[in-house]
Amino acid sequence: MEAALHAGVQHFIYLSVAHPAPIMAAYIAVRMEGEAMLRRSGLKVTIVRPWYVLGPGHYWPFLLAPAYGVLERLRPTRDMAQRLGLVALEEMTATLVQAVENPPGTERIIGVPEISRARIQYNSTS
Repeated sequence: MEAALHAGVQHFIYLSVAHPAPIMAAYIAVRMEGEAMLRRSGLKVTIVRPWYVLGPGHYWPFLLAPAYGVLERLRPTRDMAQRLGLVALEEMTATLVQAVENPPGTERIIGVPEISRARIQYNSTS
């Protein structure tokens, strides 16, 4: 944090983790402390909170997709299933690009539902 402030960083993008969650309590606690430090710093901050990113070598969670579908349809588990959903590497990349290109006024939190809607827009000359 001190290095970012000293360097004059105008917008800090922090890759955190979706929470609360029923597992990984220590990991989540550390990420939440990082978020709290950023809030206290006064920097403009975008906090990105994925749960699990699907990409090369990390496709096994696709096996969980049917369970997520059921959990999203049940009122008692809908919020948890959406907050702890699976996102594709392409969606994460698009989210990070959009965060870089569109800094917030003060703070922005991007969770799984917003990440899932992100798409990279390529033009034909790319």
